[in-house]
Amino acid sequence: MSSTSGPSDTVWPIGIDFGGTGIKAAPVDLVTGEFARDRKRIDTPKPATPEAVAEVMRQLVDAFPESTGPVGVCAPAVVRRGVLESAANIDKSWIGVDADALLTERLGRPVHVLNDADAAGYAELQYGAAKGRTGLVILTTLGTGIGSAFLYEGRLIPNSELGHLEIDGHDAESRAATSARERDDLSWKEWGKRLTTYYKTLEKLFSPDLFVVGGGVSKNSEKFFDYIDISTEIIPAQLRNSAGIVGAAAQSHLD
Repeated sequence: MSSTSGPSDTVWPIGIDFGGTGIKAAPVDLVTGEFARDRKRIDTPKPATPEAVAEVMRQLVDAFPESTGPVGVCAPAVVRRGVLESAANIDKSWIGVDADALLTERLGRPVHVLNDADAAGYAELQYGAAKGRTGLVILTTLGTGIGSAFLYEGRLIPNSELGHLEIDGHDAESRAATSARERDDLSWKEWGKRLTTYYKTLEKLFSPDLFVVGGGVSKNSEKFFDYIDISTEIIPAQLRNSAGIVGAAAQSHLD
């Protein structure tokens, strides 16, 4: 998605989605939550060391010379005050790196790094399925694992990692992620039963007002939502593949 805002809006922040196979970027119009220019993608380097990835991100930022705003980066990692404390599907050499400082120096502009599910959740809060909702909203992304974001009264509470709750003696995502459905060849109904167990556990622990379900499988929500038997309202995410970039850009603008 791309907006048609004019040249005077060149303070657009750039959002970067750092994934295990690709690194994607676009300037974001924070009024509409849409890409201000078409997204660009470069394969994630191998090995994806901090220096190699920083160079790719520099190339992506340089591809949008008209955008002079800050940069937000989302990554599949626990990120505390800009420091990566885990590395899911990216090179382990990132653990312990102050990514905010490294990328700010390499890109020559302010950079804010956050968890990818947190970025998606914030995007849904500002522009998507959770916009205008009050109370506690929990976003979960169902994919290779389960990412999560806590959103309370318009604020992001980072690094919730609810995919790693232990449920019935198992790491939750090993039983309920999209990858688990594919691995075990589950029907939508069978998977819905596993998701019921997962979301009932979240209900018991956190008493949320709303669940928002993201990840690529959210486009098939009509195939499995009816099999999720919980009390809390549950709805599909709206921004889908653009959520990480949009949320990262929006968070960078706050810093």
